[in-house]
Amino acid sequence: MSTLVLIRHGQSQWNLENRFTGWTDVALTERGRQDAEKTAGVLGDFRFDLAFTSRLQRASVTLDIILNALKQQKLPIVADSALNERHYGDLQGLNKAETAAKYGQEKVLQWRRSYDIPPPNGESIADTAKRALPFFRWTILPLVQAGKNVIVTASGNSLRPIIQFLDGLDNETTAAMEVGLCTPFIYSFEGEKLVRKEKREVPGIVTMGASQTQAKVEEGRV
Repeated sequence: MSTLVLIRHGQSQWNLENRFTGWTDVALTERGRQDAEKTAGVLGDFRFDLAFTSRLQRASVTLDIILNALKQQKLPIVADSALNERHYGDLQGLNKAETAAKYGQEKVLQWRRSYDIPPPNGESIADTAKRALPFFRWTILPLVQAGKNVIVTASGNSLRPIIQFLDGLDNETTAAMEVGLCTPFIYSFEGEKLVRKEKREVPGIVTMGASQTQAKVEEGRV
């Protein structure tokens, strides 16, 4: 039996400020760092063999915090830009609410939650899948199927196509799916066969980007 754990990074400063982040290398907030440590608290039953992360610090620092808390900090780590968040093009750095006011809520929602429509000069989820999924299928998955326990920290839109592949989801479901901050998606394998899937909740963490209260969720700060 081997295990694959996929985790979106903790809250970043631009998550908190409700900005499109994309490839901008924004740091975690203090809350994001605390939540990463809490996530380690629900992963104590795993001993990992190696780890993968993106080249963005919000993912790599999340991984470092988790591994330090698990006392597995000497683990081999591979960082690759194939796991980077999708590029948001002209929207990077813009406040999401202000962008919706400028372009219209419907257009912004289309850019964010359609599968194959990119924002101006940016990547769609489909574009991101073209780099994230091959890297996963040919680099990460064979290790898991060979018996290694692997942890991956990345961004929501680079994890979406991986989860789509593992769960057998259609494009529409994948685009609408929420990948919560610091929430482990756990896949257990027996050889090449996927035998169990689990989404493990972490009590007390921020999972919805900018939202820290239900009121902010309802205001669309996600």
